[in-house]
Amino acid sequence: MEERRNSRPPSDRPSNPRSPSSRPSGSSSGPRKASGPNSSRSREDLPARGGSSQRAGAPRQTRDGSDVRGTRPAPMERDQSRLRPRIFEPDIPEEITGEELDKSLRAELLSLSAENAKVVARHLECLALYADSDPLLAHKHGVAAAHHAGRLAVVRESAGYAAYRAGFYEIALKELRAAHRISGDVTMWPVMADCERGLGNPLKALALAGSPEVKRLAKAEEIEMRIVAAGARRDLGELDAAVVTLTCKELSNESEEWSVRLRYAYADALHAAGRVKEAQEWFEKCAALDVDETTDASERL
Repeated sequence: MEERRNSRPPSDRPSNPRSPSSRPSGSSSGPRKASGPNSSRSREDLPARGGSSQRAGAPRQTRDGSDVRGTRPAPMERDQSRLRPRIFEPDIPEEITGEELDKSLRAELLSLSAENAKVVARHLECLALYADSDPLLAHKHGVAAAHHAGRLAVVRESAGYAAYRAGFYEIALKELRAAHRISGDVTMWPVMADCERGLGNPLKALALAGSPEVKRLAKAEEIEMRIVAAGARRDLGELDAAVVTLTCKELSNESEEWSVRLRYAYADALHAAGRVKEAQEWFEKCAALDVDETTDASERL
């Protein structure tokens, strides 16, 4: 049609399409009647501008633009754990019900359905049960718990610690990072730094040790971070710097649980730096506190 119009000579075109002389002969001078597929429909029956209301899923609108269906209900929250692919789940002994779990920890699971909360609680109890005797099995229970409750920081944190004890540092780092994103808690910072060491990234471990989050650590976690940072220095061959990192006023403390670990780490760093006499002195101080023999300080004397 466009080619035919363009082929007409200019003289055949109406000079003013809106002038009465351009109308076909016999047409009346009154208002023109609408033509086309919607000529028989009233304006109220036509769709609002923006598209046809006959499209699949398109809402019908009234003249004032409101939705005739009213307010839509809020979408139902779906349990994401049910949408994830199935994984291998270790067997749970029948005698473990989940009620053995600490009350404060069980309170963290209240956002889950009752059935799912019970499954997660039983896996977490197994994780604690096998943490020392079978770290690999504890890790598998941690994976299962995180599979069922991946949005809960306490579950991701527990799974991260289990993976750390089993030597799966990459998995542990992933879980602990997720727990930190969810809760903002920084207590797992030293373990995350040690995971970086385990993955062969001492510089990343030192970056964590020097981050602003360390200022928010309690004294026990702060000491652990010092120990990890000293280990990272030794990984880099900076033996004297490792000794300096552990040189602090807390070495004189004899009452806290972390006192033994700090003294042992300091003695070990002195020994690695070739300062044997000083190392012997601090191994003796460590052994004096280590009545439960959690370290081999006595043997190293």
